[in-house]
Amino acid sequence: MNTRRLLAPALRSATAATLAAGGYLHAQLYIDGYRFIPVIGPLFLLQAGASLALAVLLLIGTPPLLLRIAAAGVALGALGGFAASRTVGVFGFTEHGLRPAPQAVLSLLAETGTLLLLAVWQLTLAGRPRVARPPVATDAWAATRTPPG
Repeated sequence: MNTRRLLAPALRSATAATLAAGGYLHAQLYIDGYRFIPVIGPLFLLQAGASLALAVLLLIGTPPLLLRIAAAGVALGALGGFAASRTVGVFGFTEHGLRPAPQAVLSLLAETGTLLLLAVWQLTLAGRPRVARPPVATDAWAATRTPPG
């Protein structure tokens, strides 16, 4: 059996799982109190919704490159927000260390896992031989006649 054939669905499912996990964690934090933080609360809800929607879209079928880029963007956005909230702050909101526990660590693992899986997935696609497209058909008259002019 062709291992590459089995690798793509496994990577797609694993990526969807890590995206869904990150989305679930953000939704849980939103419900548990982040919803009351101005600007940050809606951003957590947006992160949760985007992550869960992308996870579903990944499970539907083999996604185009744009969908994989969107998934990477969502994961990078979560990691960037995490780093910013612990350094310079985000809209006046700061946190310290790996709090809230255990969601902070789990979110870091989920988002990093998403990026790693997407990178492996892209590398397996890049190593795959491309199928040549058939030439675009032209009408017979266009090949034998000169254009009017």
